[in-house]
Amino acid sequence: MTSPAQLLDQLRQIVGAANVLTDGDLTAWELDWRRRERGRALAVVRPGTTEEVAAVVKACAAAGVSMVPQGGNTGMVVGSTPDASGTQVVLSLTRMNRVRALDAGNLTITVDAGCVLQSLQDECEKAGFLFPLSLASEGSCTIGGNLGTNAGGTQVVRYGNTRELCLGLEVVTAQGEIWNGLTGLRKDNTGYDLRHLFIGSEGTLGVITGATMKLYPMPKAQLTAFAAVPSLEDAVKLLGLAHQHLSSGLTGFEVMGQFALSLVAKHFPQQRVPFWQESPWCVVLENSDNESEAHARDCFERLLEAAMEAGHVTDAVVAESMAQAHALWHIRESIPLAQAEEGLNIKHDISINVSRIPEFVNETNALLLERFPGARLVTYGHLGDGNLHYNVQAPEGDDQARFLNEEEAPMNELVYEVVDRYNGSISAEHGIGSLKADKLAHHKSPVALGLMRSIKQALDPQNLMNPNRVIKA
Repeated sequence: MTSPAQLLDQLRQIVGAANVLTDGDLTAWELDWRRRERGRALAVVRPGTTEEVAAVVKACAAAGVSMVPQGGNTGMVVGSTPDASGTQVVLSLTRMNRVRALDAGNLTITVDAGCVLQSLQDECEKAGFLFPLSLASEGSCTIGGNLGTNAGGTQVVRYGNTRELCLGLEVVTAQGEIWNGLTGLRKDNTGYDLRHLFIGSEGTLGVITGATMKLYPMPKAQLTAFAAVPSLEDAVKLLGLAHQHLSSGLTGFEVMGQFALSLVAKHFPQQRVPFWQESPWCVVLENSDNESEAHARDCFERLLEAAMEAGHVTDAVVAESMAQAHALWHIRESIPLAQAEEGLNIKHDISINVSRIPEFVNETNALLLERFPGARLVTYGHLGDGNLHYNVQAPEGDDQARFLNEEEAPMNELVYEVVDRYNGSISAEHGIGSLKADKLAHHKSPVALGLMRSIKQALDPQNLMNPNRVIKA
């Protein structure tokens, strides 16, 4: 049996001694993004090529050492950091950040898994194309991590999750074999579509090392509006009108509750937050137009006029420049940061059919406040695709650590029970990781769980790929 010291020597031979980190401050790889859990790795290994990844996986598999694939380490469910055993190898792909090919005629781009999302967006924009995946963490997260968690973001209403943007993958299997599925084909019915097994698997079935992603023509115009709405019911009505007036031009539709916006106003006073003091809910929406800015603005104005006449919007502002548009979007993106400034909080990343979201929020709010008096509800998210970040802040003046430690489990149980009754999902875009692995067994059908375990056993029989994440052994 290979000893840890012998394995480390093998890994140094594969990737170079400078890329096997065992000493010093490893916080960037061992501490999860929300700073909830700190693990301890046997080593952080940073391969530079797919072949090096394959060799590292083979060496670890032969030694019986489990691996934790990691991109930008921006996950929300403790799914990409090592456990506390000191026996796991963190497989960091951040050195693998090349754009391999851009095929303008096929509207595709092929990249390494460690390519930072914002760098990919910028590269596509330079070539005159749009890569529409957009997340608050886009300056740090990587495309491999986005695929591993099937990330969502703010433009799912038009372009879909990361899964819908991917045409092909390159994957290193749990046995260290390389599967090259980097096809740019939009039609390929030659058996099981293997890429869909690995997308959203959170590194539990193999290591995504490369991807071929869809591109889109750059819109002629992008306009952003910020609107005050009297209720969540009116927000849903506004969404329906937006679909009618903007059709496929509707690329973003985010809802924000008054308390969520108050946190932004409180902790980031340099930001001007429209309407939050007067309106219980606000919406930011985006129209991307392939005709002209004049046409986009005309469609927006007609939409807002119709919404105001129907009473679904009480006030609105349309950005007059890209700088103003970025400022309006920055308000929405600042809510998680403002929450963190306010203190510890309990997060729920849930999805419900859009039509039932007002009913769900009204019912769950009442239940939470009855059982946890004083709890402050931070509700916001991607209303356009039915995904809410339905979070809870501790009561004002309460001991936040106590609140998190004592109330998180019963609060999760309450919220998830209502989600189940509404036929929703307890994880819309964040994944399962280790934080929700115990809960999945209570909220997924036995048949589905059995199939998932069969897939895990077939592809990773040694249970060395990110064990105890998603599916527990």
